[in-house]
Amino acid sequence: MASTNIAFERTVILASADSALRSRLRGSLSDLRWNVREARGGAEAIAQLEDRPTEALLLDNWLPDLEVVEFSGQIGKLYPKMELLRIDGVPITGGTRSPRRHELLHALREALGSSRRESSAEQTHAKDVLPAIRERAYAEEYSELSRRAAFLPRLATTKLENVEHACRWSGKAGTTQISLGIGDLVGTSPIMLELARMVRLVAPRTTTILIEGETGTGKEVLAHAVHRLSPRSTKPFVVLNCAAIPEALLEAELFGHTRGAFTGAIQSRTGRIEAAHGGTLFLDEIGEMPIGMQAKMLRFLENGEIQRVGENETVLVDVRVIAATHQNLEAKATAGDFRLDLYHRLAVFPIDIPPLRERLGDLAALSEHFLALIGRTSPRKTLSAAALDKLCMHDFPGNVRELAHILERASILAEESPSIRSEDIRLRRSQRH
Repeated sequence: MASTNIAFERTVILASADSALRSRLRGSLSDLRWNVREARGGAEAIAQLEDRPTEALLLDNWLPDLEVVEFSGQIGKLYPKMELLRIDGVPITGGTRSPRRHELLHALREALGSSRRESSAEQTHAKDVLPAIRERAYAEEYSELSRRAAFLPRLATTKLENVEHACRWSGKAGTTQISLGIGDLVGTSPIMLELARMVRLVAPRTTTILIEGETGTGKEVLAHAVHRLSPRSTKPFVVLNCAAIPEALLEAELFGHTRGAFTGAIQSRTGRIEAAHGGTLFLDEIGEMPIGMQAKMLRFLENGEIQRVGENETVLVDVRVIAATHQNLEAKATAGDFRLDLYHRLAVFPIDIPPLRERLGDLAALSEHFLALIGRTSPRKTLSAAALDKLCMHDFPGNVRELAHILERASILAEESPSIRSEDIRLRRSQRH
């Protein structure tokens, strides 16, 4: 037992995306006989904390996968006996002061002092060098981090054991709610955990993705999440709704055209595919693409070449394709209404987004998310327990999009009240039970 306590008392986690900074800190702390563990982001830090007791966590002011303020607040609540220090030496509220804080501060001064000596551009206080650390770390390690990141919900789900009604869990006062850490994907239900795992696995690759799900489930949101977690995140994310473009113009919209290629083509134009070069092309409602256009799309997916309308030469492009549909595309292909070969080429990695009625345990977290967005342009509202109960009784045929609209309407109806009441939740007549 004594040896276990000693290991606990001198265990520190370094959470920073900057490998050079971690290396300098590791050297300084090892010299002081600390057991040093490293994490390139918040998710890795959580995995380290769950693995064994830790005396201190040194946290960078920026992490590539999680919001630092929210992350540190939750960690402080979950590990109140652990020292929380920012990389610049400022204590974070919520932790316990380590009896060896002076050693930690000494190591930080040594590491940051070394950093200033190495670069004349960083000869300022540690606080001032963090933006440079952020940019360098993002370029060097973001891609690798996206491959390995685990997600926060493991912490949150342990709190569900004694809650009778999962739908109301995160709406209860004082209850902790942690999001998936992937942009606007919100929730901690088992379905969303699996969805987050799939996004994490496929994002770093160039694999074509087919997203299927009912209208309003957030297919474009998921496509954005894949793009943001991919090495292509700094390149364009181009969207085309195949159902919104007339068939006669769809080819030119996708592949581009030259001047005079057809009536009205008064100048050359770059198509959506070419505009997404180096990045991601999101084809929404792919099931509405005409059969004739599907053959040209298949050729592009096979060899990466496009041919502008009115041109004979081909152009090689590097584009990752994510397609989405609310239809059963496999059934359409079997019935002959969609090319089977194109379906198989698109569905290399299929992802099915569940309807909201199948994950009502995420309702409180989603409501909080949307109310925070609404609160950016109007007074911030909270959701009363009665209002949440009323939402839980609804089956949401319009899914997450419908929830967002209901809450926006409720925020207006609540007028000056800081809380949305049950009577403020107005459902359209056709949506009531």
